[in-house]
Amino acid sequence: MTGRSLRYTIETPEGITFALYLAGPTSRFLAWGIDMLAKAALFTLLSYTAVPFGIVDGGLAVAYVTVAYFFVDQGYSIALEYGWRGQTLGKRLLGLRVIDEQGLRLAFSQVVVRNLMRFVDGIPFFYAVGGVAMVLSPRLQRLGDYAANTIVVRAPRPASFEFARTGSAKYNSFRAYPHIEARLRQKVPPEMAALALETLARRESLAPAERLDLMRRIADYLRDCAPFPTEATVGITDEQYLRNAVDSLFRTGASKRDAA
Repeated sequence: MTGRSLRYTIETPEGITFALYLAGPTSRFLAWGIDMLAKAALFTLLSYTAVPFGIVDGGLAVAYVTVAYFFVDQGYSIALEYGWRGQTLGKRLLGLRVIDEQGLRLAFSQVVVRNLMRFVDGIPFFYAVGGVAMVLSPRLQRLGDYAANTIVVRAPRPASFEFARTGSAKYNSFRAYPHIEARLRQKVPPEMAALALETLARRESLAPAERLDLMRRIADYLRDCAPFPTEATVGITDEQYLRNAVDSLFRTGASKRDAA
């Protein structure tokens, strides 16, 4: 990325390059506002559970509410960003996602660090320090992002692609191994999944040599994430492997079974 461009380019260790777009201060502030409302609702619900403590001892009730506030304030973002792979409710609604600077999946330690640093970013009020840091940062990072080596990007929206354009075959040998398909969905970052889908959708516009090379590199990446048995992959090309993998990653029925 150069200058103040919102376009951010990442090259994976496998040599695969993909572009993302950084989330600006306005969208991030709006997402923060939504999350604050969600936190307030959670805290209000929890505060009602302090009534029994107040009957026993007023000081005990105050201590309970204080601890509850801390866990809601910090636990909300940490739990959702880790569980939802870089998204809170606000980020999900506005199409934003926190990712590692190198495009890797977020580590739990990164999620904890960037959220604990909110205290510093938030002083003296309304994220003044964090806002100034973002304005001065070429990657629009607040202090928490600097400390955790993270960036906030506009989340890719794979559903915007026409799945039929990927040329996915009706028969997919990977479907015989739903446990490996589930592992593939867990291991592949959303950005890489979107890149695989886009590559298939635009394959006809690629030069033959470029098409073969890109298909091979993405297929190799997916193989490393969740290897399928030999009987499921024997005799298929890198492009067919990619088609099967994309079907496994985005097939609606499979995603619902994972969530169940």
